Amino acid sequence: MADEAKARGNAAFSSGDYRAAVGHFSDAIALAPANHVLYSNRSAAHASLHDYTDALADAEKTVELKPDWSKGYSRLGAACQGLGRYDDAVSAFKRGLEIDPGNEALKSGLADAQAAAAAGPSRGRGAPPPSNPFGDVFQGQEMWAKLTADPTTRGYLQQPDFVKMMQDLQKNPTGLNLYLKDQRVMQALGVLLNVKLHTPGQDSGFEAAAEADSPAASKPDNKPPKEKEPEPEPEPEPMEINEGEREVKERKAHAQKEKEAGNAAYKKKDFETAIQHYTKAIELDDEDISYLTNRAAVYLEMGRYEDCIKDCDKAVERGRELRSDYKMVARALTRKGTALVKMAKCSKDFEPAIETFQKALTEHRNPDTLKKLNDAEKARKDLEQQEYFDPKLADEEREKGNECFKEQKYPEAVKHYTESLRRNPKDVKAYSNRAACYTKLGALPEGLKDAEKCIELDPTFSKGYTRKGAVQFFMKEYEKALETYQEGLKHDPNNQDLLDGVRRCVEQINKASRGDLTPEELKERQAKGMQDPEIQNILTDPVMRQVLIDFQENPKAAQEHTKNPMVMNKIQKLVSAGIVQMR
Repeated sequence: MADEAKARGNAAFSSGDYRAAVGHFSDAIALAPANHVLYSNRSAAHASLHDYTDALADAEKTVELKPDWSKGYSRLGAACQGLGRYDDAVSAFKRGLEIDPGNEALKSGLADAQAAAAAGPSRGRGAPPPSNPFGDVFQGQEMWAKLTADPTTRGYLQQPDFVKMMQDLQKNPTGLNLYLKDQRVMQALGVLLNVKLHTPGQDSGFEAAAEADSPAASKPDNKPPKEKEPEPEPEPEPMEINEGEREVKERKAHAQKEKEAGNAAYKKKDFETAIQHYTKAIELDDEDISYLTNRAAVYLEMGRYEDCIKDCDKAVERGRELRSDYKMVARALTRKGTALVKMAKCSKDFEPAIETFQKALTEHRNPDTLKKLNDAEKARKDLEQQEYFDPKLADEEREKGNECFKEQKYPEAVKHYTESLRRNPKDVKAYSNRAACYTKLGALPEGLKDAEKCIELDPTFSKGYTRKGAVQFFMKEYEKALETYQEGLKHDPNNQDLLDGVRRCVEQINKASRGDLTPEELKERQAKGMQDPEIQNILTDPVMRQVLIDFQENPKAAQEHTKNPMVMNKIQKLVSAGIVQMR
C-alpha cells in the first residue's frame, strides 16, 4: 500500500505535478511513518513548490530517521538555502559529505551555499532572510510576460542558461548578487523595473523608460494626454527543458505504466504477459527494484525458482547500490528464501533458506518473514528426524542401554536410550527404560516426563503407569501415585507391579490419616502439599472452608458432609497432604 502511494508520488513529481506528489507522499507516510525515503521525497516536492518551511521539517525528519543517509542532508541543505539560512545549509552539506565524500549533488550544493553566504551577511538558524528590493519583480508569470514583450530580452528566453538563472531568481531573489555580472540579467532587471540600467556601451545613468527620447518631450503640453489603449499581455514563450531530463522522466513514466500492466496481468494469472511488462519496465528504469521483485514473484508462482532467485539477488545488489528502502530489500530476500524452501529436498537444503530469512529480518522485521523462518526451521527439524529414522539401529541402541542398566551404569544407559529415541521417536520401551534410569539417578521430573510420554504413545502400556506411579511415589505425591496405579489397573487388572503400588500408596495415606507421622514427616508433607495447586484450590474454596469449620464446631453438620462423596474426596486429599487430621 505505502509502496503504491510512493510510486504515484514519484510519477507525479517526474511529471512536474508537485502538489499531487506531496499528497501521494503524505498518503504513503500515513501508512509507513518510519520510512525515511518518503519524508525525503516529500521534502523535495515541497522545495519544488518553494514551501521551504515544510521542506525543512521533512528534511529534519529524514535525518532523524536515517542519520547515516547522505541524501537526507542534501534535502536539509536545500531547504535551509531556500530559507536564506546559508550557514545552516553549509553545515548540512558538509555533514552529508562526511558520510558520502564523493557525492556530486552535495558538493554542488555546498559550493552554492558557500557562495551565497559569502555574497550576503551570515545568518544563524531561525533568522529571517534579508529583504530584497527587487524580490517582487521576479514573481509569477508576469515576469515571463514582460521579458517576452520586450524585444531586447525576448531572444534570451531561447537560451537555456538564461532561463535557468531566471528560474533560480524566482525561487530565491536574494541570490541576485550571484548573477549581476551577466549583462543579460542586468538587461532583464531593467525591463522588469521599467528603467534603463547602465551597461557597457551605453551612457551612464538611467532614464525613466516611459519618457520620450525627443527634446520636445520635455516641453510642457497643456493638452490632456490621450489614454493609451492597453496592449494585450503576451504569453510567455515555452521554456526549454534539458533533453536528458525530459528523456529520463519519460522513461520512468513509461516504466511505471509497464509495471501497472504487469500487475494487472499477474492478477489475471497471465504470467507470461506479466513477465514481458516487468522486463520492459526493468529495461526502461533500473533505479526501481520493485520491477525486479515483481518479476521474481511471477517466477515463483510459475515454479521457475532459479530465475526467481536471480532476480532477487539482483534486486538486493541494486537496492544497496541505490540505498533503496530497506523494506524493499527485505522483500527481495524473503522472496528468495521462499524459493529456496520450495527447492529444498533434504534437511541441509533448508539452511540457505533459513539464513536468507534471517538476513531479511535484519533489514526489516516483518511478521510474514518471521513466520516463514519458523516454518522453515520446523520443516528442517522434521526432515532431520525422518532422515535419521532407523528402527533396527534404535533396537540395537536400546539393548545396549539395557546392558548398562543391569550393570548399574545409569548415565551410559541414558545415552543409549536417547540415541535409540532419535532413531525411533515412537518407541515406548525406550521411553519407559529411560524413565527408570532417571528415577535411579534422582532426576524425577525427567523421569516423570518420559513416563507420561509412554502413556501418551500407548495408553494400554502398563509399564508406563508403573514408571509414572513410582516417580510420583518417590516425590511423595501419594494421592497422585494412587490415581496413576488405579488407571493402569483398568488396562491390566492383574498386573502385580500396579497392585503393589496401590498397596504402598494406601499405607502412606492411612499413616497420615492415623496421625502416625513424625513431626519431621508431617512438616515435610505439609510443605509439599501447600505447593500443590489442587490443595491450594481446596483451601481457598469458600464451601470447603465452611466444611472444615463444621467438622471442628458443628458435629451434626459434619455428619451430613460425610454423605457427600465429592466433599470426602477433597477431605481425604487434605488428610494425605498432612493439612488436616481425622480423629
